[in-house]
Amino acid sequence: MITILGTGRALPARCVRSDTFDERIGKPVGYLAETTGVAARYVCEAESQIDLAETACRAALEDAGVAPGDVDLILCGSAVPYQPIPATAPAVMQRLGMADGSAAAFDVNATCLSFLTALDTAARMIATGQATRALVVASEIASRALPWDRQPEVAALFGDGAAAAVVTKATTGGMVASLMRTYPSAYDACSLGSGGTRFDYHKDPDGFAAHAWFGMDGKELFRLASRHFGAFVDDLLARAGWARDDVDLVIPHQASPAALTHMIRQTGFAPDRVVDIIADHGNQIAASIPFVLDVARRSGRMPEGTRTLFLGTSAGVSFGGLAYVA
Repeated sequence: MITILGTGRALPARCVRSDTFDERIGKPVGYLAETTGVAARYVCEAESQIDLAETACRAALEDAGVAPGDVDLILCGSAVPYQPIPATAPAVMQRLGMADGSAAAFDVNATCLSFLTALDTAARMIATGQATRALVVASEIASRALPWDRQPEVAALFGDGAAAAVVTKATTGGMVASLMRTYPSAYDACSLGSGGTRFDYHKDPDGFAAHAWFGMDGKELFRLASRHFGAFVDDLLARAGWARDDVDLVIPHQASPAALTHMIRQTGFAPDRVVDIIADHGNQIAASIPFVLDVARRSGRMPEGTRTLFLGTSAGVSFGGLAYVA
């Protein structure tokens, strides 16, 4: 098992309220905030994805009381990389001033569940002696490639941000169980097609451009979650050996206000046990779960012994979760 030594988060300087976008899409002031439930989000202007990652990592390292050189594994769990090649993690390692060969650094991508998957990967590497102390980070510029012309209500859900955690082998508490399940029947329900090998910019620049915008079929994702997510949570709890009432705190992916409401209704967790920050931050893709984790820790909601459930969904479509004792 692993335990979390420290966490940190980062935001761009600029906060943009939904009212700012209403005129852009030809709607009355207040439309997007009322329709989506997201009133504001932070948007990068001068900041890069690596800038956000560095800030979050340094905050996590300071919180953990360790230096960058004390880390021997860096995992970047972002849905969208800084660039296709090379991976983003080496750029973060370089920005932290770590010496060549002092750590392993690579990316783990499971879209919105990338941080949880990277955390699980770190746990397995630490358990097998391949690493002693890991830095796991998710940094997202979610405000890029949004479908403002076609799906403004989808575009208005997203915001930028980053968060990180330092983890090591647990002596008490720590990660109790993890579970991930994938339902590829809805593979195309949430996608950004360009940027990989599917569309060749040099041979088909029009096709590349047409698929360079994010798209989402919210109704299909809702139907799939309605059919399977409740049973998934039951199985995760069984793997942890917990009853539903044993859970003190739920740290969910901030997909949308509607998704959070549906998750609470479907799983039966009391709303006051679920950390909800989406109205003021939006969906930060893979950074949302670690961002909420840092908010919970720094606001005193995760004292020692707190039984915490990390829960999320991702494009693909996958469900993921971790059971953790602080």
